[in-house]
Amino acid sequence: MQISEAESQVMEVLWSGSPHTAEDVVAALSSQQQWQEATIKTLLNRLLKKGAVRAEKEGRRFLYSPLLTRDQWLAAESGSMVERLFGGRIAPLVAHFGQHGKLSAGDLEDLKRLVKELGDGK
Repeated sequence: MQISEAESQVMEVLWSGSPHTAEDVVAALSSQQQWQEATIKTLLNRLLKKGAVRAEKEGRRFLYSPLLTRDQWLAAESGSMVERLFGGRIAPLVAHFGQHGKLSAGDLEDLKRLVKELGDGK
């Protein structure tokens, strides 16, 4: 399931705690974006059609909750990016960040620890 950048911002609101009304989502995003209420409602409807969220009627309003978890979305997005940019290989991704000064000493230590843990687990 492909989620646009704008849709992912709506999802972040829903992932932070649900259910939310459309008005709750509008209020949460109004401080970050200059989107109109109609834009946010359109994004909610797109997410509903994609099966990323569900809407339950409560009185005269709908309560929106995520069906797609943040972990599922991250896995799909990161896998797609690694496939597209690095042929599905992680090592060139890490090398790229290292060559462009994007890895701190702490990041390198975390990576070493992770590689050791993964190696020990096999």
